[in-house]
Amino acid sequence: MTATVDILVTIPNEQAKRYYNGLSGQDGFKLQIAHSMDDALDILGDKDNHVDVFVIDQSLGDTFFFLNHLRRKYPRLLVVLVDEEADFGMPGQADEFTNEPFKDDDLAKRIIKLMSERRMETLRSDSLPAVRNINNNIKKAVGVLGKIEASVTSCLDQGYDYVAYYGIESQEPLKLTLKAQAGPKTIQSIAPKDATPDDLMGWVAQNGQSRIAGPEDKPNHILVARGRLGAISCVPVSFSNRSFGVIAACKDRPGSITQEAVLMLELIAAQLATALTKEMK
Repeated sequence: MTATVDILVTIPNEQAKRYYNGLSGQDGFKLQIAHSMDDALDILGDKDNHVDVFVIDQSLGDTFFFLNHLRRKYPRLLVVLVDEEADFGMPGQADEFTNEPFKDDDLAKRIIKLMSERRMETLRSDSLPAVRNINNNIKKAVGVLGKIEASVTSCLDQGYDYVAYYGIESQEPLKLTLKAQAGPKTIQSIAPKDATPDDLMGWVAQNGQSRIAGPEDKPNHILVARGRLGAISCVPVSFSNRSFGVIAACKDRPGSITQEAVLMLELIAAQLATALTKEMK
């Protein structure tokens, strides 16, 4: 069975039919179409929407600053830039570029290539000695709480200043509760004990997609929004169709969380989810 690829295409209204016809026939592609950058941001920000690949047509206007904003907010989102007016081009802030999107299914092939590379990236990273050591530590930890605490400590060791795990207590209504945290006692004492659908932890739990936030972003962690911490990366902890919670990892300095750092958090979260699945059978 082909895995579903959720694709958000942002294009002028008059191009919608061409893009739909060019992509909808591809096995596993699930399309959403936006006609402006603002509409795209609304869809990306919707906690009920999941997007793997974002496609944007240069004819909408200057995409440079828009893509820079996306990169900061959604570090693991795969991006394809289309510019049919260019003789050649470089991806820039995008992961891929095409100036002939529908010639020999070029756009579809680039999307498939990106998804394949993302899967290989995860597999290669999972084989690194550091990742294997983390996995062993989680496996050796005793009980559900022990494995959660081992994962939180492993995240802190990646250079974060404060890390917390919020477990899902209920889905309807969504309720998440702080289960483990690591970092300065002054931060731990004022960290929120619960997360809601309106904050960053709730958004990630519902959307299933990693996200970064700085002090001015919404949704957010209250300590980042108030400037007590500078940046947060929040990743889901899930296995198959089962969601356990989220890991929220914070740094003191704004803008200091990279895509590579988010990937490592996702790997730790995946190992924790696997361990919890076995533990909670």
